[in-house]
Amino acid sequence: MQSLLWRSLVVIFVILGFIGALLPGMPTTVFLILAAWASSRGWPQMDNWLLNHPKYGSTLRDWRANGTVPRKAKWFATIMMSISAVIMLFTTAPVAVKIFTNTTMLVVCIWLWLRPEPQPPTKEEE
Repeated sequence: MQSLLWRSLVVIFVILGFIGALLPGMPTTVFLILAAWASSRGWPQMDNWLLNHPKYGSTLRDWRANGTVPRKAKWFATIMMSISAVIMLFTTAPVAVKIFTNTTMLVVCIWLWLRPEPQPPTKEEE
């Protein structure tokens, strides 16, 4: 039963990651990190597939090993959150919602920039 829960979470997170790959403003990597986390608890084959994915595998392995986030991903996330924050200001949402949403994005942005970045391989590792 517990395996079914982990596998369900993996499927949900992979679907959300796929949607994020198609829609600007929605994250991909965050959902794939969550999918890798859930798959490591109950779906080894999917965990292996995610960690060896040609596009996202290295980012997921770096996150799992060291909690690192590439600078390019930090910039992309910051730009998308900034655009979303500006758009939020022009919506008809209540002021409290605007403040909460934009504050949350600011906190996430600060946390993201405090994460270490992957180090380039040394000549010995190449």
